[in-house]
Amino acid sequence: MYRRREENAMSAEPRVEHEPTTTVVGIRGMHCAGCVGKVERALLATPGVVRASVSLASEDALIAYRSDQTGLAALSSAIQSVGFEALEQHDQASQDQQQQAEQAELKRRLGLSAGLTSLIMLGSMLSLPLLSHPLVLLLLTTPVQFWLGRQFYSGAWNAARHGTSDMNTLIAVGTSAAYGYSAVAALAPGLFVAAGQTPQVYFETAAMIISLILLGRFLEARAKGRAADAIRGLLDLQPQTARLVRHGREVEVPLAEIRVGDHIAVRPGEQIPVDGRILSGTGVIDESMLTGESLPVDRRAGQPVVGATLNKTGAFTFEATHVGQDTRLAQIVRLVRHAQTTKAPIQRLADTIAAYFVPSVIGLAGLTLVVWLVWGPLSLAVMNFVAVLIIACPCALGLATPTAIMVGTGRGAQHGVLIKSGEALERAQGLTTLVFDKTGTLTTGQPEVTDVIAPDMAETELLRVAASLERTSEHPLGQAIVRHAQARRLSLTKAQAFTALPGQGVSGRLENRAVLLGTQRLLHERAVDAGRFQADAQRLAESGKTPLFVAIDDRAVGLIGVADRLRPEAAASLAQLRRLGLDIVMLSGDRQPTAEAIARQAGIDRVVAEVLPQDKAAEIARLQADGHVVGMVGDGINDAPALVQADVGIALGTGTDVAMDAADITLVRADLGSVVTALRLSGRTMRLIKQNLFWAFAYNVAGIPIAAGVLYPFFQVLLNPMLAALAMALSSVSVVSNSLRLRRFGA
Repeated sequence: MYRRREENAMSAEPRVEHEPTTTVVGIRGMHCAGCVGKVERALLATPGVVRASVSLASEDALIAYRSDQTGLAALSSAIQSVGFEALEQHDQASQDQQQQAEQAELKRRLGLSAGLTSLIMLGSMLSLPLLSHPLVLLLLTTPVQFWLGRQFYSGAWNAARHGTSDMNTLIAVGTSAAYGYSAVAALAPGLFVAAGQTPQVYFETAAMIISLILLGRFLEARAKGRAADAIRGLLDLQPQTARLVRHGREVEVPLAEIRVGDHIAVRPGEQIPVDGRILSGTGVIDESMLTGESLPVDRRAGQPVVGATLNKTGAFTFEATHVGQDTRLAQIVRLVRHAQTTKAPIQRLADTIAAYFVPSVIGLAGLTLVVWLVWGPLSLAVMNFVAVLIIACPCALGLATPTAIMVGTGRGAQHGVLIKSGEALERAQGLTTLVFDKTGTLTTGQPEVTDVIAPDMAETELLRVAASLERTSEHPLGQAIVRHAQARRLSLTKAQAFTALPGQGVSGRLENRAVLLGTQRLLHERAVDAGRFQADAQRLAESGKTPLFVAIDDRAVGLIGVADRLRPEAAASLAQLRRLGLDIVMLSGDRQPTAEAIARQAGIDRVVAEVLPQDKAAEIARLQADGHVVGMVGDGINDAPALVQADVGIALGTGTDVAMDAADITLVRADLGSVVTALRLSGRTMRLIKQNLFWAFAYNVAGIPIAAGVLYPFFQVLLNPMLAALAMALSSVSVVSNSLRLRRFGA
């Protein structure tokens, strides 16, 4: 369904350049938007890298690069060069194991830090005889500062080595200031007495800040893990073994041993292990986990089955056609992971601010220190300096957008809506006009022959000639004629010189006769007079049927009426889209009367008919030129240019691979209600992103001045650095938790 485009390997053809290869690389050690920016800049500076998008939420980098200019080793080196660890490509299971190990380590560090900090707080706040001694507090705080908090120092050092700074810098500098000031006061109190000051220690501040930040990271890690539940849930659907049929016997083998062409048996209540085609037997398949469709579907010999779906009743044997990373489930997971790593345009604002944020905060903290040294005591100068550094950590800013995209695209996949990128998600919520292809999109794509008009020959002969010509055609109207002829048991012959004429019909030679089948325009262009069938064609068109003209040896000999039924859910779905404020347009290659008849059934007022495939994109461009933000919904090869031209292309998953490759959003099941789901999900996700960004910005804009002490001259209010650390930790958790509300989104 989603294929990586590969180069033509034929040596005879000169290659101008390689098609970019796309890969996902895991990254360990990122904690804020500044980290994301550093990694992206390092990757984009690597020769051969075309695009790079790094997600803090998924801890992945989506990289498009030219394989003739660079490779995975160079990409890993670029990541490591700015102080982060590049991980080998991993599947979701290994990623989950890694996240669980990291959470366990964070939990261990948090427990030790909390235990020591509790003793420090008891000594500082309650003045217990032994614990309150400054040297004892120094002894208790030192392991918290330099052992349990060493990750902040290593992160700050890595950033400094590369001439940058990040949130680790803020934490390391801030806690070191509190710890260093207190250590001097504990070890050399005479210095303060000589200066006429009472020595004070703030060991509890340094320890509590580290404990609170470890708590925040632990809660954040757990919440981020829940954001990946959609992918995890999809992967959990796949069974670990399959019942392989060998020499007439069933043998249970691990899923990894299944190969294309193997025969696999499925019993009632079992999950289908891989994609395939039924050889014998029947089944009633629940495909809701992949398509969102609640009703099970009947499958029999010759029909496809999809891996990870559930066989509710019946038993069958099928041949494996796609295994491993080629199954539909693997492709969906890969697509969703790619989408979760991409960025929405709205995130550029956050990234731009984050690039300058940490250096600016360090400058503001330094200014705060200087001002308080001039106007206040040293102890308050140090504490306000620390508070500014701690409260300004840009964790929430870096998580605001990617967590919402991660949960939104994952939730979409659970409803059968595959969104390729964060950019598509953002553009979808701004659409003003939706353009629908008719055949196969608004209609079922399974038309039926309704009328055969043949004044000069038997109806069966006209039908036989038309069906023989259409045997090799893939067009739904042509296939309808073939099915109708086969149902009447007509003997078909093979046509010669068959040519498909997109948007017009087909031509060929049959039994030494030149045959044309298609629109009146086709006959007109070939100088064939079809005037005597004009009234019949008008009558068929006005009743919603497509009239197909038949000409033999440059003479019009008959007319075949074909009707394509409107999808059952079409009218209701379009009504919902109009309630969302969207203008609806139908685009069709049919004659105007036929297109208008279908439009009336669907409740569409605006119809653009008799549009050739190559002109569909031009119609989209015309709407865009008039100021519309246009979404295109289609399913066929003919729709691909229009899907690309549209601001958002939406393809039905039952359509062609070309259409789905060209689209920004793919609907796994052919249900127009999924269009409503996609747009509602887009709008809901963007609202949450804006909420996240607002609170992330508002938190820093309001918090930094308070931490600097601007309220002190008026209200004698200062922000304790411990409260700053708690606020910083909770801001990140609140952003992720807000994004997780998307998990409750319903279709």
